[in-house]
Amino acid sequence: MRKIKLFIAVSLDGYIAKPNDDLSFLKLVEKEGEDYGYEEFTSEIDTIIIGRKTYDYVLKEIGESHYDNGQRDVYVITRTERPQIGRTFFYTGNITELIKRLKTEKGKNIYCDGGAEIINELLKNGLIDEFTISVVPILLGNGTRLFKDERPEQMLELKSVKTFETGLAQLNYKCK
Repeated sequence: MRKIKLFIAVSLDGYIAKPNDDLSFLKLVEKEGEDYGYEEFTSEIDTIIIGRKTYDYVLKEIGESHYDNGQRDVYVITRTERPQIGRTFFYTGNITELIKRLKTEKGKNIYCDGGAEIINELLKNGLIDEFTISVVPILLGNGTRLFKDERPEQMLELKSVKTFETGLAQLNYKCK
């Protein structure tokens, strides 16, 4: 069965974005030639689940080929219906039903790239199998929290920890 894997960066105090969906703090750890394992991670996936705000930000900052490279399906979770673009689907239905269906289909693993609402809905339903969390060495003070309240307790098993000269620490967990 396919796994849902989260690969995300967070501040030391638990924020994935500053107020107004500002991700500029991620630039603190940008380093030429360092992708923090992203290419290796994405080689094992063929489907991406992403919230519309995160999708729009990445399109603006990086470009549409970052997600839709013609070799994977992209499901943008949104409240507004839009026509499919290439292999990018704008999904307005029940995300739990979508994930359960995708997990039963043949293919590689599924990458959840956020945002926080999507992640927390998946956590509430026990649908995330592995976490790769890159901790950026900054305390933001406020913004969008990675983990919201009112979800079930979940035990994790530490698979690995990597540190980088930029100060970033990457934690990899699987669900028990």
